[in-house]
Amino acid sequence: MKTVLVLGGYGGFGARLSKRLAVDGWLVLVAGRNEEAARRFAGTLPNARPVRADRNGDLTPILKTHQPLLLIDAAGPFQGSDYRVAEACIACGVHYIDLADAREFVTGMAALDERARAAGMVVLAGASSVPAMSGAVIAELARDMEAVGSVSMAISGSNRATAGASVAAAILSYVGRPVQIWRGRRWRQETGWHRLKRVRYRVDGRPDISRLVALSDVPDHQIVPVQVKGHPATIFRAGPEFSLQLLALWLLSWPVRWGWLTSLSPLTRWLLPLQKLSAGLGTDRSAMMVEVKGRRDDGFVARRWTLIAEEGHGPEIPTMAAQLLADAVADERILAGARPAAGELSFSDFTPLLDALATFRQMETRNYVPVYRRVMGEAYDALPQPVRHMHDVFGDAGAEGVATVRRGRSPLARLVATIMRFPPEGEHRLHVSFEEEAGAERWTRDFDGHVFVSELSQSGRHLVERFGPMRFYFDLPSDENGLTMIMRKWSVLRVPMPLFLAPKSVAREWAQGQDFWFDVPIALPLIGDVVHYRGWLRRI
Repeated sequence: MKTVLVLGGYGGFGARLSKRLAVDGWLVLVAGRNEEAARRFAGTLPNARPVRADRNGDLTPILKTHQPLLLIDAAGPFQGSDYRVAEACIACGVHYIDLADAREFVTGMAALDERARAAGMVVLAGASSVPAMSGAVIAELARDMEAVGSVSMAISGSNRATAGASVAAAILSYVGRPVQIWRGRRWRQETGWHRLKRVRYRVDGRPDISRLVALSDVPDHQIVPVQVKGHPATIFRAGPEFSLQLLALWLLSWPVRWGWLTSLSPLTRWLLPLQKLSAGLGTDRSAMMVEVKGRRDDGFVARRWTLIAEEGHGPEIPTMAAQLLADAVADERILAGARPAAGELSFSDFTPLLDALATFRQMETRNYVPVYRRVMGEAYDALPQPVRHMHDVFGDAGAEGVATVRRGRSPLARLVATIMRFPPEGEHRLHVSFEEEAGAERWTRDFDGHVFVSELSQSGRHLVERFGPMRFYFDLPSDENGLTMIMRKWSVLRVPMPLFLAPKSVAREWAQGQDFWFDVPIALPLIGDVVHYRGWLRRI
C-alpha cells in the first residue's frame, strides 16, 4: 500500500486531506506535534496511523523509519518558513507536496530544483486553491486568447468554516505591509488588505453572494505575470463573510502602513479565538471568482469563472489540488524537480471532485469594445495605428514616454495646479497605467513620481473624463492624422455647470512614426493658463 505522511494531518485542512487520501487507498501517517490528537483522529480513518512529528525539527529519522512514498505539509504557517522539510524529503528519497500560499515560500521552492531532479524527487509548493487550482482555471479561461491583459481573482470563505492558526498567521503577516503587484506593465507597491472591493458572485439558479474583499499577497502575483501569455496584470483579493471583520483589519492595517507597527503577526493568538466566537453566525456558503481579460483575432473578450460552495463544503476545496497531485505522483505522472504547483493540473482534473460536493459553477464569456471605439464608431478605424493602439484598452495596459510641462505664471494658477496634483514644470519621464473595469478606464499618469488620475467613460455620443467630483463631456472630431477633444459641457457632483465657467482645453492626439503624441493645454476663466503638457508615449 502506498504511504503518505501528512504533517498537520489532524488540523483544519490536513484532516480533510487525510480523509480524502485514505479513501483513495493511501496508508495515511497522520503527523503533528500533538501525538494524542494525531492518535484520536487516525482512529477515525480506515487506513491511518499516528506519528509525532514537528515540521520545525529534524524529520530525517521519521522519514527513514516510516519510508513514505510522499510527504504532504499541511501544517504551516509558511510565511517566513525555511525549506528544511523539503530538503529532508529530497535527502531521504521522499516526494514532497505542500499546501502553502505564502508568496516567497512557494516561488522560492525552485531553488531546490537541481537537487530534486538529481534525486528523482517531485517537490511541489502551493498545491491548494492558489496557485495550483487558480492556475488551472486561468489556463482554461485564456485557452484561445492571443494575449491576456489582466487576471483578477477573489475568494470569500464561510464564517462558519473557522480558519486554522496558520491561516490567521498568513493573513496578519501581510496586513498593512507592502505587496508588489504587476499593474500597468510594471511592478507597483500596494498595501496588503487595502484596495477594498465588493465582489458579487453569480451562478444561475443559486442566490448571489455579495462580499467585501481586500488585497491579499499570494504566489499568483509573482507567477501569473511571468507564466501567462501577455504578461497580464494580476490581482488577488480575499475576505471573510462579514464586512465588519474585514474593515476592522483594514483599520488595524494603517499603523503598520505608517510604520508605527512592524506587523500585526503578534495578534495571531487573539484573531482565532475572536473568529471562533462568531463561528455560529453567518452562512455555510463560500465563493471563488477568476476573471481573465484578453485579446483574440475577433477582438477583446472577458471570461469569468465563479464557484459557490454550500453546505459547508468550501474548506474542502483547498485540499483538492494536493489530493490530485498525490495520486499523480503515485502513478509517476509528474516530472521530477522542485517548483510551484501552478500549471501541474488541468481545469478538468478538478471536475469530478467538485461534482462530489455541493458546489455550483458557471463560466461566462462577453465581448468588449474599448471606450474610444464605442464613442467614435467607424471614425475610430481611420485613426493612425499608434493612436488606435493607445486607446485599445481592456483590462490593463501601460505606456512610457517623455512629457514637457509648463505651468501658468500667476500665483492663483499655480495654486490650482497644485490642488489638482498636476506635475511641476520641466521635462519628465512619463508612465501611464490604464485600468479598465465595467467599461470605464482609469488613467494614472506618473510624471517622475508626480501622479494624477482621471477616469474615462462613455455617455451617449460623448467621452466623459472625470476628475474627482468634476465631469467633462467631449466630442472627438478626427481624421487620418489624429483626434481632438472639444468640451461640450461639464458638471460638478453631476450638477450641470455653465459652459463659460468651464476650464478651457482643446487637447490633440496624433502619431509621429510609431509614437503616440499628445498636447494638452488647460486654462481657467479669469485665471488664464494653469498647465500645459506635451509629449509622446509608446505602449509597453
